[in-house]
Order: sequence, then C-alpha cells, then structure tokens
Amino acid sequence: MTETAKPTDAAQNMLNAAMDAEASRQRLMKKQFDVADEAPNVASRGAKGGGKLSRSETVTVRLDPKLRYLAELAARLHRRTLSSYIEWAIKASIDSEPLRPAGYTAEQADGITIGSEAELLWDVDEADRFAKLALRYPHLLSHEEQVRWKLIRECGYLWRGKYSPPPLQEWRWQVVEDSFCFDRLRDKWELFCAVANGDKPASELPTWAKTNLSRPPGSPPGVKPAARTGFDDMDDDIPF
Repeated sequence: MTETAKPTDAAQNMLNAAMDAEASRQRLMKKQFDVADEAPNVASRGAKGGGKLSRSETVTVRLDPKLRYLAELAARLHRRTLSSYIEWAIKASIDSEPLRPAGYTAEQADGITIGSEAELLWDVDEADRFAKLALRYPHLLSHEEQVRWKLIRECGYLWRGKYSPPPLQEWRWQVVEDSFCFDRLRDKWELFCAVANGDKPASELPTWAKTNLSRPPGSPPGVKPAARTGFDDMDDDIPF
C-alpha cells in the first residue's frame, strides 16, 4: 500500500502561519468598533414628533490599526475603556470647536463653540432641533435640509408677522427665532419632510391668509373680503 507523503514540520508551520496571517487580515478588514455615545435620558416623542430616543445611541466607526493602538494607549493613561475614551475625546473636541452664528462677526462669535451652544441647539424633538439649527447656523445644513428649510422659511403659516399697509396688505414676517411657531412645525413636521423628499406634492402644505382682505378700506378694486375662518379673533401676528 502506498502511503501519502506527509508535509515536513517546517512546511506545515509555514502553511499554518500563512493561514493565520490571512485570517488576521480578514478580521482586520471587517473589524468595527462600537462607541456608546451617551445622550440625555429623555422620554419618547409623540407620534407626530418622531421616533423614540434612547438614553444612549450606538455609532459604528472604523479605525486603522495604528490609530486604534494609540487610542488604546491614551485610554490606559486616563484609566478608561476605549469606547469611554473616544466618547470623552469627542466631547472635549466639541467643547473647543468654534461656531459663528448667522449674522455674527468674528469678534462677536469669539468664544462661541459647539459645546457652549449645546443647550440652544439640542431638543428632544426632531422638528425643534432642525429649526434651531437652521435659524442659528444655516450654513451647516445639508442639501436635503436646505430644501426642507426653504419650504419652511417660505410658509407664512409657520411665522408670526404683520400685514403690510394698504393697498397690498400682504402677510410679511422676519426669519428669526422669535417669529417662529415651533408648535405648528411639530404638528406638520412629517408633512414638510414628505414634500421635501418628493413623496407628497407642495399643494398639501398648510396655507395662510396671504393678504388681509377682511379690511375693505384700501382694498384693491374688485377684491372681495376674505371668508371668515373661525380664527378672526386671533392676534394679528398670526396670519389667521
């Protein structure tokens, strides 16, 4: 009977080493590190305000071997786990990252950072968070967010203002935080998102009384007063 030749110890060792190296390479390519990003303990939002926010969120990041090794050494110096160190490092970076609010000069914005603005920018409701960011830092909006903000900015239903003098009597408002109706955006948030994404037509967006036709004096010829809407006793700073 012919016996199968067995590899020498040296050849077997080389084969094992090659297999181990390839396995390590594959693990390295696929390895991902989960970082628990601590967030405030908040209650779930209502059905119209978005989904539920948990106490912490998981962010998946990819680190090259050198950066991971150095991060682990830094974590040891601070007696932290790797995920705890990364979270701490992000927080430290946020506290020192400068921000310039819309309309501020460099001198006026001196000392303002993402960290110092955290309480002004954060809100448990997604609609409020978006509006605060857009009002204060419109240059940070993505393209998709800019499309959504344009719809919101041009919708008089969401803004307090005043009717202009006769004969036009048009509803006018300033795009500032004090003029914004946050509660109305929360109520219509999903609709504005759907229109911005192209899932619904713009004709479904809320409307408002664009002209104050209920005041006959000074009205353009041939224009009839607007029908009563049930909101006629409301303050003039909201367009109905």
